[in-house]
Amino acid sequence: MKVVVAAVIERADRRLLIGQRRSNDSSPLKWEFPGGKVEEGEAPETALARELREELGATLQRSVEIARVRHAYATSAHELEIRFFAAEIASDAVVGKTFERIAWVLPKELSGYEFLAANRELVANLATGRIKVAEVLENQGLGPK
Repeated sequence: MKVVVAAVIERADRRLLIGQRRSNDSSPLKWEFPGGKVEEGEAPETALARELREELGATLQRSVEIARVRHAYATSAHELEIRFFAAEIASDAVVGKTFERIAWVLPKELSGYEFLAANRELVANLATGRIKVAEVLENQGLGPK
């Protein structure tokens, strides 16, 4: 099973960073949280830091896993395990190097974007406030998820 990591990054104004896939990617123009595949022998947190550097030019400061989803896309023979992390980066001055575009949106605005299917449950939890990124990071992931 392939493992994928994704970062839910929140700015001080509570806006979350999302990226739109390019038109020539699989699932073109769908929205997602930044991240990517974990390489063979790589720890998920290491992969997350690498992907954020590659995709956004961002430096990961800390992360806490907040959700895990298994999903099989119709276009792929492989089931994916996606690990979502509440993530803090050194600066919110990011560049969407691998995205059509990026946006900083309030949690309640997430439903206005067409996300990848595997992101839907997390998007709902973020939009309704069941998961609050800043609180998770503040508490360093202690307690129930």
